[in-house]
Amino acid sequence: MNISEIDKNFREVLKIEAEALLALGKRHFPHLLSAVNEILQCRGRIIVSGIGKSGIIGKKISATFASTGTPS
Repeated sequence: MNISEIDKNFREVLKIEAEALLALGKRHFPHLLSAVNEILQCRGRIIVSGIGKSGIIGKKISATFASTGTPS
């Protein structure tokens, strides 16, 4: 495989991923907006839970909330 083939493949992968993200945004944007609104309206702590890998991701989400001033 030469550099031009790698470049072509790389660009194709980026195009496919960008299209997938745009499609995801179109389908789920109203739900995402609703979830963001619920979080903004929350007056207490936001509970994030998970077990295993989900728990690790939950800890990261909780840390992100904490860094933006949203107790969780």
